[in-house]
Amino acid sequence: MISENDKALVCASFIVMCGEYLKNKKKVKSPKKRRWWMTTIHQSRNKYNATNLMEDLRREPSGKFENFCRMSATDFEFLLSKIGPVIKKNDTIMREAIPVQERLAVTLRFLASGDSFRSLSYLFKFSSQTVSRCVFDVCDALIDVLKDEIKIPQTTEEWKIIEKDFSEKWNFPHCCGSIDGKHVVIQSPIHSGSEFINYKGTFSVVLFALVDANYNFLYANIGCQGRISDGGVFKNTALNKSIEQNEIMFPPDEPLPLRELHVPYLLVADDAFAFTPRIMKPYSGVYEKGSKERVFNYRLSRARRVVENVFGIMSSVFRVMRKPMLLEPEKVTNITLTCTLLHNFLRRSKTSSSKYSPNGIFDIENEEGQIIPGTWRQEQNSMASLLPIRNIPRRPGAEAKIIRDEYATYFSTNGKVPWQDKY
Repeated sequence: MISENDKALVCASFIVMCGEYLKNKKKVKSPKKRRWWMTTIHQSRNKYNATNLMEDLRREPSGKFENFCRMSATDFEFLLSKIGPVIKKNDTIMREAIPVQERLAVTLRFLASGDSFRSLSYLFKFSSQTVSRCVFDVCDALIDVLKDEIKIPQTTEEWKIIEKDFSEKWNFPHCCGSIDGKHVVIQSPIHSGSEFINYKGTFSVVLFALVDANYNFLYANIGCQGRISDGGVFKNTALNKSIEQNEIMFPPDEPLPLRELHVPYLLVADDAFAFTPRIMKPYSGVYEKGSKERVFNYRLSRARRVVENVFGIMSSVFRVMRKPMLLEPEKVTNITLTCTLLHNFLRRSKTSSSKYSPNGIFDIENEEGQIIPGTWRQEQNSMASLLPIRNIPRRPGAEAKIIRDEYATYFSTNGKVPWQDKY
């Protein structure tokens, strides 16, 4: 049996041993708190959720909300009221907790900045998967509610209005629109082989567009594989079929002002398209200054420039169009179509048009006909997407040549503008 003295000795020994252990134990330093530098615009990640971030931007007097969403708060609320019922109707249980306001904000910021889903997840405090779902759901809803923003004229009178704008603004009578196409660069689709490889060696889908004199889309066709020849892109569109079958409701053929030969109402294009009586393109080659061929090419380029400006302003504002989209072709098609619909919506908006396309953004001409490049051209050097379509030489028909010669003679005689010989 252990005596009381032995118990006291054991306790004393234990205390001494613990003291020595604690004395010799190295002190573990607590890890230093890391200090990260962060710009003011990103500090909101720590202070706000998505809803509070939007409310804070609304209160800013310096237009931060318009820059963030590329539209006024009024138009944001309008779109919110339109897409809300559509999204809730198609919603799933997994995503019910995310307010529609936050989904719309995420989508507009993705289109405006072109940031990755991961970057937006830090800003809005969502996961990358949630951001991608929001973007695709809202794009589908915007396409549904804004589908009437791009509408091709259905009557002769409507085409006459468009022709009048081209005649008054760009001095090109009988012109009902300008057409062009761009390759939207994408990542290599899975198991696609060479279907989407274009002439540049990249993968793409094609955006084909018809534009009026006021920089609005009249028709857009998106999703054609990049491997298809550029003339084939237009050939396979519903627009071309309606032209070939004479169902497009163009006004009947009439002479140009103070001329006698009847010429059709037509569209202007560049060398990438086939030359037909309804599709007018420039003379190939180089001509002397003052010659009717050179004058015609100058006058046609003035009318055709509107479609270049439309692509330029759209890619400048919606920067998702400025670099390759690492998405499947179907999703790229929906995102591109959403941008074209928003372009027309914002151009026609009373509260957002001045923000979306301010003075100087488009190419303009002074009184002497000198072209002043728009500010959108300053950012085109860094473009990695929206590549021009390829020019392919084709032999034109005799009727198309006669019509072009009639225009060339008219531009050098009755339809001459004072400054054209300079250029």
